[in-house]
Amino acid sequence: MVPHKQFRVAVTKDNLVFASAHFITFAGHRCETLHGHNYRTRVVVEGGLNPEAHYVLDFAELKQLMKRLTDEIDHKVLLPLENPKVQVREEGDSVRVAVGGKPRYVFPRMDCALLPVPNTTVEMLAQYLAGRVRKELAASGEVALQAVEVEVEENFGQSATYRESLG
Repeated sequence: MVPHKQFRVAVTKDNLVFASAHFITFAGHRCETLHGHNYRTRVVVEGGLNPEAHYVLDFAELKQLMKRLTDEIDHKVLLPLENPKVQVREEGDSVRVAVGGKPRYVFPRMDCALLPVPNTTVEMLAQYLAGRVRKELAASGEVALQAVEVEVEENFGQSATYRESLG
């Protein structure tokens, strides 16, 4: 029997963070008020070794990718586009947000990150970021990708991790 070799590389750095505002909806009709967190991220990539370099991927490449992704949502209001209770409408340079049909917020468009998620929980943010990492690494074709895992911490000791296996 031939052994299946798998390696994991992980990156957690002080600059892989984003400070963002959000609110989430709960079961029933509850919706919390707008507030913010200083989020921290950790990314793990599993895969086979590059036969020439003998690594899964270059740490610098993974750090640059995560830095770019966290910078996209840094200092933004995170808004869910797939939540039936939250209506997000772009109107010129503004974004109008209604919860349960009642107007709540109007933000400058440049201050918003409109995300393809049903709620801006840490679970959904971790899944969103993991999907972006997976797509970008798969598109590069340089990684024998087997799994991607992203952890998002919204407060010290409070985090969610999402792991996506390929194949």
